[in-house]
Amino acid sequence: MLVIGTTQAVERPNIIYFLADDLGWTDVGWHGSEIKTPHLDKLAMERARLEQFYVLPVCSPTRAAFMTGRYPIRHGLQLSVVRPWAQYGLPLEERTLPQALKETGYRTAICGKWHLGHFRPDYLPTHRGFDMQYGHYNGALDYFTHDRDGGHDWHRNDQENREVGYTTTLLGDEAVRIVEQLDPKTPLFLYVPFNAPHSPLQVTEAYREQYAQISDKKRQAYAAMVHCLDEQVGRVVEAIEKRGLTSNTLFLFSSDNGGPLDQGATNGKLRAGKATLYEGGTRVVACANWQGKIQPGTIVNEPMHIVDWYPTLLKLVGVSTDQTQNKASTKKKKKAAAKTDNQGDNQGVELFNLAEDPYEKSNVASQHPNKVAELKARLDKYAREAIPPKAEEAQANFKAPKVWGER
Repeated sequence: MLVIGTTQAVERPNIIYFLADDLGWTDVGWHGSEIKTPHLDKLAMERARLEQFYVLPVCSPTRAAFMTGRYPIRHGLQLSVVRPWAQYGLPLEERTLPQALKETGYRTAICGKWHLGHFRPDYLPTHRGFDMQYGHYNGALDYFTHDRDGGHDWHRNDQENREVGYTTTLLGDEAVRIVEQLDPKTPLFLYVPFNAPHSPLQVTEAYREQYAQISDKKRQAYAAMVHCLDEQVGRVVEAIEKRGLTSNTLFLFSSDNGGPLDQGATNGKLRAGKATLYEGGTRVVACANWQGKIQPGTIVNEPMHIVDWYPTLLKLVGVSTDQTQNKASTKKKKKAAAKTDNQGDNQGVELFNLAEDPYEKSNVASQHPNKVAELKARLDKYAREAIPPKAEEAQANFKAPKVWGER
């Protein structure tokens, strides 16, 4: 259980959330990686490692869950990412985390990937609670040109931005600038969703050379990209330290989904990877660090989910969570992955006891028909309640606008 010490007075710390894109379970130092991640390791080892932290299998659903504290079945964003041609996004009626934090006087900023809709201006970050925006709307853009599908996807405050540079470093630069310029009397929510180490696997030669010993070229580039991300995290933490704000800053970190095994990532013994419902797709590296408020060396082995941060953070700073929230993630250490080949029996259904079988090697569905029936009933209930999933086929001859989101 993660315990954050508080006083009777409402706390209003700076909140900085670093989100990696496609980071594998065993791609950080504290999980035994050969990739150099000293800054992330320090954040994790000094305070709290969240060793059963869950997200969604792909990126837009995870981001929607974090922004609203609601599972993506409530948004229709449960199955896929928001594509460049999509004429939808995170529903406008949702009260986002930055919107809620602004109610109590927070300054809010996003540096990185939005991926929750860009087809109309009212879906863009500066219309969803962020005072400041820097970065891109879509995934898989070129790290150097910032282009995708013929469009230029790089923005400042949701306006065209032609700054030149490697995206991971540029995001670090901007985050540091925000910290350097912040008014210490005004609490800051800084959301830094890096696009690294998501494909395309591109990195500067200076970082790649540090992993020349890795023969697999994908793994080599991926490792270098993670290393660069780690250094940017370190720069932001150092900027907070230089301002004398460490004791009043809560640092959070996680990946948005498990590592894609075909793109240089590793998930260790966890089964499978990105885009699957197995542990390798949904259980990710995560940590929390707040000097003086989180006990040093904390290891949290109870399940947590990224939706939990919304009510947790708002309660911490004294903001009402007036939109309906799902309850915090279950403490039961069992999971069913239902495949609807035949709902009339247990064919195609998998059930794993994660407490005894964390690597999902033994399907025990046939041994626990009552538990399967119980979980199937819950899945059916959620299916009935769910907003129909939004998805659009790729447009023929799709050509992005010169500036993404331009309409």
